[in-house]
Amino acid sequence: MTTDILVASQLKKKGLSKKENVNHLVRILGRFGNIPKIDGVEIISSKKEPELFKIIPGKSIIIGSGYLGKPILALVYLRYAIEWQIWFKALGKNKSATLLCDFAALRVTHMFFDLLPKQDKLQLEDIKYILKDFITEKETAAISFLNIKNELLEKLASFHGYPSSKEKLKKSWISIVECLAKPTELLLMTGGDPRLKVDEEELLNKYGCRPFPRPEAFTFASSTATSVSNYAFNKTEKARTDLIGKSLSKGKKKASFNFSELLKSDLKNVLELKNDCEIIFSPSGTDSALQIAGITQIVTKKEIAHILVGSDETGSGVPAALKGCHFETTTALGLPIKKGERIEGFRDVEVAEIPFRDDKGVLKTSLELDDEVFMAITKANNLGKHLVLHIMDQSKLGYQAPSEALIKKLNKLENLSLQIIVDGSQLRLDPKDISGYIDKGYIITITGSKYYTGPPYAGALIIPKEVGKIKELKNETLPKGLTDYYNYSDWPKSWTCATKLSEGFNYGASMRWKAAIVEMKRYYKTPTLYRNLGIEMFCNYVEESIKEASFLEQLFDEEFQIHSESNKYFSIKNIRTIFPFFIKKGNTVLDEENVKKLYLLLNSDLSEYYQGTSLETLRVASQKCHIGQAVKVLHKSNKQSAILRISLGARVISESWRDRDVSIFFSSIEDQMNQVTVIIKKIELIVNHPQLLKG
Repeated sequence: MTTDILVASQLKKKGLSKKENVNHLVRILGRFGNIPKIDGVEIISSKKEPELFKIIPGKSIIIGSGYLGKPILALVYLRYAIEWQIWFKALGKNKSATLLCDFAALRVTHMFFDLLPKQDKLQLEDIKYILKDFITEKETAAISFLNIKNELLEKLASFHGYPSSKEKLKKSWISIVECLAKPTELLLMTGGDPRLKVDEEELLNKYGCRPFPRPEAFTFASSTATSVSNYAFNKTEKARTDLIGKSLSKGKKKASFNFSELLKSDLKNVLELKNDCEIIFSPSGTDSALQIAGITQIVTKKEIAHILVGSDETGSGVPAALKGCHFETTTALGLPIKKGERIEGFRDVEVAEIPFRDDKGVLKTSLELDDEVFMAITKANNLGKHLVLHIMDQSKLGYQAPSEALIKKLNKLENLSLQIIVDGSQLRLDPKDISGYIDKGYIITITGSKYYTGPPYAGALIIPKEVGKIKELKNETLPKGLTDYYNYSDWPKSWTCATKLSEGFNYGASMRWKAAIVEMKRYYKTPTLYRNLGIEMFCNYVEESIKEASFLEQLFDEEFQIHSESNKYFSIKNIRTIFPFFIKKGNTVLDEENVKKLYLLLNSDLSEYYQGTSLETLRVASQKCHIGQAVKVLHKSNKQSAILRISLGARVISESWRDRDVSIFFSSIEDQMNQVTVIIKKIELIVNHPQLLKG
């Protein structure tokens, strides 16, 4: 309803047909679509009182036409009012504590304003309104802010009529406000890597993603990262709202712990895991590697050797994490650390890195990789070490190694102390594949942010029953330094080794997992037959489209190609779903720097460079296209280059099945295939516009 109000207001403005005004309105309305929805609260516009802004607790929000004439201002005021209503409803029977609503709403609106594009913030610079004046103050988010702003309290109370200035915040509520009085888009950026931060102009992080939906972009970037979908974002916002209510009624600790346990249960159910396995959440795949390092430290007294297969296609911080060293400048809990230093409580370990490519950048054969792995394990085993073999299924370019034959060969070694870890971070695996690994006693590292297109940074370990029963996990204590990284709530309740970890909760990582699990659930709602047909239909089209483009060259090696016909059943792991390619200008591949430039240009509106061309060219140039980011690879001509990737993501299937109609399903798959065509056309436009890559 409010969207219609904003549209009607803006349509009356002169010059709406101008491109910049249309884009401005579309951007505002798109952002309004991410504001929480509240059942039973109506938004009403008032023409009679253009400067009226009123909150009727639990019932409605009234906003005057004077606000609607300034869409950014209206957006800010509506965000405040909706957040106020969320906390008011969460109070349950205690409807008199409106100071809590005032402060929570003010704090959230301040953070919401911070996440507006710079060009939108500038539009409020010369506007004098109560709420705008206070949300732009840096101190607004501080708990002590309202205690010294009696005048502000009276003005905020005038919005709803409750005497908030006579109230005080309960001590138990302060930590709830600190943790949950945050916009969902900000929560999705917290409790993880600094690379989740966004720029001021486009609000994109290092991976080209936003922490809120970006439906205007054509997105096939699941091998890297993807912006959250509207569907998952709304479900995650609902989870935040529910958690606020439960925290106020049952206490933050109990509510948060129950939320974490529910996520673990949901993940087990959607992946069809047995109840006797364990889930350990982490902020990222690299944090999962550090968890493995910590667990290994206490399950054996032997010297430890990690054999890391595909080390050149795993997270850059993984080798350091396995050594028990800091791999960033801050932990996911926000504590400063010194990158590269040993974490307290870790003893020295060996990490043998076995990359897919040799020193010259040439891809090794499967046999060569198997030989390297066997030699590294034999050497460490002869020295009496406990071995942790990290196998890859699949890498960021779609490779798998070592072979099953090599694993069988290892079982014949005498006195072998070995734990196998499956790097399934891409999670291009079906439940049968995962169960197969678990039944063999392998630990699996997964993320919800690759194939299943959850927000960036959502890691987890799946621990088999026999590993979870190792007595040291109950009798020993994890390395002390891990208290700076993890919360006890993310670990199994029965593991006393984790009881000395932080008592807090990583709400950011939990909300990212909530979004990922939402995507998993709707993916598996698509009937198996249609899902498999849709996957093959899309992947065949991408492969053929790249082959037919003379300026693209596939990065395929017969040694590593996956052929589903040799397998007993259809599995996502048995077909190619990641399509890497070089980009050529004439007969020469672009160098690494220009590939990186092209990746950024693809994700931008380039129509200004193509003025005076055909409408079709303008359409392609203006379309924002997000695909897998550049990976450094040596071309067969011995030129150092990089590849980009178009990848299948779960949303290709689930978004197509949302109407649950077979004919619409396949038509929707075709629509996304057409998006791939546009991406390839845009690559050609950029390659043929020399000024773009020179700038």
